Amino acid sequence: MPSRPPLRTYVTLLCAAVLAALLPAGTAQAASRTVQGGRLDWGIKSSFQSYVTGPIANGSFSLTGGAATVGGSQFRFHSATGTYDGTSGAFNAGFSGGVHFLGHKKDDGTYQLDLTISRPTVRLSGNGGTLYVDVISKAKGTGTVTTSSQVPFASLSLGGINMKGGGNAVQLNNLPATLTAQGAKSFAGYYTAGTALDPVSLSADVKAAAAAEPSRTPSPSPSKSKAKKESSGRIENGAVDWGVRRTFREYVTGSIAKGEWKLTDGAQDGGALFRFPEGAGTYDEKKQTLDATFAGAVRFTGEQGLDLKLGALRAKVTDDGKGTLYADVTSAGGTGGADTGSTARTNGTTKKVPLVTFTAKDFKPEDGLALVTEAPTKLTADGAKAFRGMYRAGTEMDPVSLAVALTDSAELPALPDLGSAESATPQAAAAEPKTAEPKAEATASDSDVPVLPIGLAGASLIAVAAAFVIIRRRRAQPAADAPEEN
Repeated sequence: MPSRPPLRTYVTLLCAAVLAALLPAGTAQAASRTVQGGRLDWGIKSSFQSYVTGPIANGSFSLTGGAATVGGSQFRFHSATGTYDGTSGAFNAGFSGGVHFLGHKKDDGTYQLDLTISRPTVRLSGNGGTLYVDVISKAKGTGTVTTSSQVPFASLSLGGINMKGGGNAVQLNNLPATLTAQGAKSFAGYYTAGTALDPVSLSADVKAAAAAEPSRTPSPSPSKSKAKKESSGRIENGAVDWGVRRTFREYVTGSIAKGEWKLTDGAQDGGALFRFPEGAGTYDEKKQTLDATFAGAVRFTGEQGLDLKLGALRAKVTDDGKGTLYADVTSAGGTGGADTGSTARTNGTTKKVPLVTFTAKDFKPEDGLALVTEAPTKLTADGAKAFRGMYRAGTEMDPVSLAVALTDSAELPALPDLGSAESATPQAAAAEPKTAEPKAEATASDSDVPVLPIGLAGASLIAVAAAFVIIRRRRAQPAADAPEEN
């Protein structure tokens, strides 16, 4: 008769069973990671960009929601939020920002080509995934406008990448993207399902799941609220977000000026915009008027005599909803705005130059915060002089956003969060020539929108590189996100 195992063996097995029962919960907790901060770089389809801005469509694109340009033909979407499971490798993150394409302007001022792509979301699991986007498109033939939310726009291939890990950042470069059937439909019929789109690159910070904190009910402070309501209109805080002009930033860092910009005195870089903080001044809620100053300065320098500094920004909004953004201007040769009206020259700097005008719609506060979001701006005559004639008066500059906090508890909108991982700009390991797609014939009808741009010499080169993922420790300092050369 075989001998029974000693009691110690039973105890050991029992302990192991208990630990095994407990491990899944612990493992799940460790795998539950929050994605917070990061960016996604994607050109959508670079040939489509070229067509839109080319001589046939004769159109343009504009950026919304803090999106930026990076490299020669990519858009940068920001502020990644979502989840990453290091155990399974599942990744799910959404990004902010959008791109609005317009082309083929008609006699009535509308555009036949009108397409907006925004809020990309990447979901990865196993050996692939899907890129979802919000789309507003106008059909080529009928002109019917369709608005769709989180369309499964492109299929993504991971190419055998092992997404499992436990570091503090995820980086993916050059993920091949293919247009889906739903994507082709929402793309207004410009391309068919299966068309290769530009590759997708992203980087995102990954944080451990925060422990739940007990809910706290703030103590009421009626006397303070009453004091704020009866105040003379002094604002508690404020910020101006303005990128000056996208093409100007690209010129500064491009191959001609070969320059840069530097922020001082508290100004912050949000990728596609600069934030001028610490707003101080007065706001009249009844009239919805504002007179406020803001801290920070930006200085652009480069070749071709480029040296322009904008600082001491001031925003004024009158009771008819008209807004003006002022700045102290210092530029090469001591030239700034005109020495007329409210401006004055001091030590080579022109004070209080009215740079751009805008319309402040619905400037009524909610929950102690008055907002103007991405209001279109136009360059003034004095502003044109500040730019030394580079742009004419009336030129559209970047939109301006204005936030004014009227109470201590009101929070200003967050800046775009580009994350702390190193740049996810694609660096192709090799380039493979691709046979040029047939050129569409130009016809008298604007409805014949070609799939590829006309007038491009030779075949297009598309970088085909193996995508890779790096999951690593977060750097102590965030990497610079200045636009690259075009």
